[in-house]
Amino acid sequence: MRLMVFFDLPMTSDKNVRDYTRFHKFLVKNGFIMLQKSVYSKLVINNVTSGSVRKKVYENIPPKGIVTLLEITENQFSSMEYLVGEAPQLVIDSMDRIVEV
Repeated sequence: MRLMVFFDLPMTSDKNVRDYTRFHKFLVKNGFIMLQKSVYSKLVINNVTSGSVRKKVYENIPPKGIVTLLEITENQFSSMEYLVGEAPQLVIDSMDRIVEV
């Protein structure tokens, strides 16, 4: 199973930035892998391990902001699609005076 952590933390003051940094370091120290800037994932073996990890996350959440936990199966996690790249453009790069499309 995978335990995923999604979070949206304020960054409006120095204290908020310290809280974000502390939470980020906690996640990395406890084996979470960053998928995106505020999305982390950790492989857990069973429900007991998941409960233990959840408890640690609950104990370390910042005082402000939103933290979401989601547990999914490894099969669900492996079916995740990564979409990367730029949108196709309709600009034709040609030295011809007339371009037929």
